[in-house]
Amino acid sequence: MGRNQAFDTAEAVRAARAVFWERGYEATALPDLERATRLSRSSIYHAFTSKRGLFDAAVDSYLDEVIRPRLRPLVGDDVAPDALDDYLRGLRDALLRGGTLPATSGCLLVNSANAPIGHEDGVAAVVAAYATELRTAMAAGVRARLPHLPADARRTLSDVCVGLVISAFALVRVDAEEAARTLDTARAVLASAVAFADGGGGTA
Repeated sequence: MGRNQAFDTAEAVRAARAVFWERGYEATALPDLERATRLSRSSIYHAFTSKRGLFDAAVDSYLDEVIRPRLRPLVGDDVAPDALDDYLRGLRDALLRGGTLPATSGCLLVNSANAPIGHEDGVAAVVAAYATELRTAMAAGVRARLPHLPADARRTLSDVCVGLVISAFALVRVDAEEAARTLDTARAVLASAVAFADGGGGTA
């Protein structure tokens, strides 16, 4: 007869997620995860198979509970014209909110992409899918704000926003103010495109 699981899996994954997010996969040891989750090593292996299995669960949790709620206004059926600017402003505020993981550790997936774990097939695929998800959301935001802008110009503008968002995630670990300025640049580029389009320069 199998043992009954006597812990909240979601809470254990969130606790592990915080450790991976702060320290990275390679720098996180099993004793760190035992302390954070309050689970024994055998319980971790029983529930998640391995440290990597727990990391994969943490990444899924990160996407579902951290990334996608912030992107949701950009991926619905009815995207508001100001949704992209609201996203950029909200992300800026989050990266400047001292003492939080976004402010001290940036993005779990961007960090992983730049670490050895990012070269592993499963993780690389998740990071690539995240980049596509982010690009799709930015494109929807640009389209909602600038529906008459030519498609190639919208694509370029959304790619610029994606690049600046990823840069901000990377920079915040060493300079939060510079990360905020990067997002200010994204908002300024978007505002300039809007002003240009409103002046007639962006009409087909």
